[in-house]
Amino acid sequence: MIRSSVLSSLFVAACVISPMLQAQGADNVSSKVTVVSTEQIEWGHLNPAHGDKSPKAANLWGDRTQAGATGMLVRFEPGFSSPPHIHNVSYRGIVIEGLLHNDDPAAKAMWMPPGSYWTQPAGEDHITAASAPGNMIYLEIDQGPYLVKPSAQQFDNGERPVNLHYANLTWQNPRTSTQLEGAGVELANLWQQGPLSGVLVKLPANAKVQLSSTGSEFKAVVIRGVLNFLQAKTQKNRVLRPGSYLAAEEPVQIALSADEPALLYVRTNEPFQLARN
Repeated sequence: MIRSSVLSSLFVAACVISPMLQAQGADNVSSKVTVVSTEQIEWGHLNPAHGDKSPKAANLWGDRTQAGATGMLVRFEPGFSSPPHIHNVSYRGIVIEGLLHNDDPAAKAMWMPPGSYWTQPAGEDHITAASAPGNMIYLEIDQGPYLVKPSAQQFDNGERPVNLHYANLTWQNPRTSTQLEGAGVELANLWQQGPLSGVLVKLPANAKVQLSSTGSEFKAVVIRGVLNFLQAKTQKNRVLRPGSYLAAEEPVQIALSADEPALLYVRTNEPFQLARN
């Protein structure tokens, strides 16, 4: 079935494992936050059996080869196009760099730029292709392990896929969302399952913000632009380029700044607040 490129409605309610390196700031906020910058990421192969022909992959959190949820980065070479295949589990994808196409094998290519979002149901036959000189995505599963299987084993798990081009995202601002405060900050709801939800946060250039999370699960990945993570007591910044990762398992307040427009993907189990200073 050829999937639609426009999401019909958005809810309004709010194998190599990368090291989980703890931020080294002496202040209490920094000590609660796990920070992994792109320079610290260790890459392996998404499918080790295919060696260098396989896309490269790196776990940001969890372990895609084991049970449980996982968030990972995947890199594709220019011109990459997979054969038709299925996965044993459903996943969500967000384009970080380049142009990606993910759809039924017979579908006309719809190249999705950074910030675009899609879902791939378990068991559905599809291909994945990349077009730009550099291509990277963030891929998230709720239950592992993540496996690739032949199309002959396809099945219908009842889910339906979503392809949401960045241009078709619906953004909320401080007038329409109680989670936001300050000019220029916006968010787009992507998904919600029980208490867990995933959103994209848009920051304007020259913005300084405080992100307050009250939940026991906070995970964030830089999708576009460069963010500075301020270690309050030392007043030193950690520079976070696309693919960098932040996480906390208790309530935290995080100070971030952006010299250029930036996008941040946030996964939480409680609504967070974002205030521009």
